[in-house]
Amino acid sequence: MRVLQAVAGSEFGGAEVFFTRLAIALHRAGLDQRVLIRKNPTRAETLRAGGVETVELAFGGRLDWHTPGKFKREVQAFKPDVVLTWMNRASAMCRKGDFVHVARLGGYYDLKYYRNCDHLVANTEDIVEYLIGQGWPGEKVHYLPNFVSGEAAEPIARKLLSTPSNAPLVLGLGRLHKNKAFDALLEAVARVPDVYLWIAGEGPLRKDLEALSEKLAVKPRVRFLGWREDVAALLKACDMFVCSSRHEPLGNVIIEAWAQGVPVIAADSYGPGTLIDHLESGILVPVDDPTTLARAMRNLLEDDNLRQRIARQGHETYLAHFTEQSVVEHYMEFFHRIIS
Repeated sequence: MRVLQAVAGSEFGGAEVFFTRLAIALHRAGLDQRVLIRKNPTRAETLRAGGVETVELAFGGRLDWHTPGKFKREVQAFKPDVVLTWMNRASAMCRKGDFVHVARLGGYYDLKYYRNCDHLVANTEDIVEYLIGQGWPGEKVHYLPNFVSGEAAEPIARKLLSTPSNAPLVLGLGRLHKNKAFDALLEAVARVPDVYLWIAGEGPLRKDLEALSEKLAVKPRVRFLGWREDVAALLKACDMFVCSSRHEPLGNVIIEAWAQGVPVIAADSYGPGTLIDHLESGILVPVDDPTTLARAMRNLLEDDNLRQRIARQGHETYLAHFTEQSVVEHYMEFFHRIIS
């Protein structure tokens, strides 16, 4: 079986990280594959180091007349049984051919980009329901979850990020975009004295968030880390992970925290609300409610039994549903089923 994957993703992003992780894992599982990516030397180097045959294309906008033709020639040369495209642009550029075309969606996208697809894969059950509600036949829509590495990491030394070793430490992860509600997280931190906050991510709101941290008088306790590849080490160094998102279809960052045994607090947007069993595998608070978020943070810091229980239950949930072995087996079975 031969599978060609294609992604025209941005430089930074959760979907792009998981694409890379999955491609390398499928290679380890013995899949014969080739991947097409938007030009990105760092991502290409990571994929090639993982043994994945990688081709870089421009994947530009409407005036990019070259990539569709190159895409087609790569398909013709590789002769895949399955072409798996990620998100809008790569899916729209894929022409019909002698293969099964599958698109993978991580959000509630405009389905005009997926007209040439034979099957759709969603990484949450809710996106599956959305796709069926938009008219896709149920037998052609499939739920395949994400996975994260379960390898235990060594915590990064706090002194490297100018953080006291004995200070309560909160970690936030994600693109610096309004959907991630880092403004609400900063307001919550302002209500919890002595707590330090690391925000790992990059995006258009960085300057605004830095200005807000100064306005709230928490700037001395906040570290903006930029985009990081050492997420597991950051998680291991913190006392809790907070997902403050207003909109989060899945909550892959929550799975990352569970894998490292870190207790989680999350705003009750769809993805985290579906993943977390409240007060068992994590704590859910209302969206856009810094006061309640701050109270949850204080409770978690003060209640050792609660902190230990939700860390343990979160890790058990990860082991049951989101390991590399489990998810890769689901993908391999899916590929065999749609071409048989």
